[in-house]
Amino acid sequence: MPPTSGLLPIREYILVALTATAVTYLLTGVVRRIAIRVGAIANPRARDVHVAPIPRMGGVGIYLGVAGAMGLAHQLPALSHGFDASFDSVGVLLAAGVISLIGALDDRFELDAWTKLAGQVMCAGILVIFGVQWVSFWVPWGGTGGSFGSVLVLDKNQGALLTVVMVVVMVNAMNFVDGLDGLAGGLGFIAAAATCAFSLGLLDSSGGDVGTYPPALIAATLAGACLGFLPYNFQPAKIFMGDSGSMMIGLMLAGATTSASGRVPYPQFSGKDAIALLSPLVVVAAVLFVPLLDLIMAVVRRTRRGESPFAADKMHLHHRLLEIGHSQRRAVLLIYLWAGILAFGAVSVTLFDDAAALWIIGAGLVFAVVVSIIPRLRSRNQPGT
Repeated sequence: MPPTSGLLPIREYILVALTATAVTYLLTGVVRRIAIRVGAIANPRARDVHVAPIPRMGGVGIYLGVAGAMGLAHQLPALSHGFDASFDSVGVLLAAGVISLIGALDDRFELDAWTKLAGQVMCAGILVIFGVQWVSFWVPWGGTGGSFGSVLVLDKNQGALLTVVMVVVMVNAMNFVDGLDGLAGGLGFIAAAATCAFSLGLLDSSGGDVGTYPPALIAATLAGACLGFLPYNFQPAKIFMGDSGSMMIGLMLAGATTSASGRVPYPQFSGKDAIALLSPLVVVAAVLFVPLLDLIMAVVRRTRRGESPFAADKMHLHHRLLEIGHSQRRAVLLIYLWAGILAFGAVSVTLFDDAAALWIIGAGLVFAVVVSIIPRLRSRNQPGT
């Protein structure tokens, strides 16, 4: 393994991301024709927004973009050393391929929820086998010698269990939110870009240690692939990503953040840096706040009605935005806005010790709230309403 270098391979990461974008864009059209030929078609249902049959299985194109970009990274002089230092990238690529295959089968044959859950757990197990699992994180208790908080070290079983739970939650959160044209793809791009920025911060704090390359690489390839898919998927969509895409995005985000968790330099932080110490969890929560909130609300709502948590309905967050009076595109852009403010706000707080970041985040949230409720305010002010 080469020694650490102080220079960050930013250009290489950008090249890899752009490669993922180009490969995904070029191959998604081919995947669309294959999906039509094999009958992987999303016919309109009562809970759906689209009114015409649209091919799905677009996640296969996203995965091919990720795989192509990973292949390029393996050949680049700088990023190739990351594969020698860790198996994280290979493990995530393999697990993503398996879950994308499971999703493609669901896109064609409509697998039952328990079969998909078993597949998700299996893919999480693949990550654990390749060493992608939580090993430690900071908790605000147990400090000694006047220090605030302590680092909780997990054994292999605890770390594996936490990793499996996180993968299953993220996968299903992305799957639940995939209800409007371009929504899951855009959220995947925002989440991956924010995770990449956070990972580059870790890379910089480590002095360019090649052992910290994998999280940024995983996130960069996913961000590029999601961006390349959006021209086909933004309203009006020509193809849906289906479960082959939404589940893969959730798994890769879980893989990137879990990989980053093992690179946080805890000894460099003091008690006052609690947010930074919790940064992997903070970034995870922020980048997927919207889909996770939607998932929790859906489970509570369906359970209270005595239904299965996996039962479908038309009361997701994006459905509610449509009911308020937003168009499909505006609803998607609003969710992008919320996700972007939360995700990049969390990253800025973890990377910069500046109160201005909190003020900017607060102003952004106020702006997002105002823009979100404008249609309802207009309807209340109209005569006769």
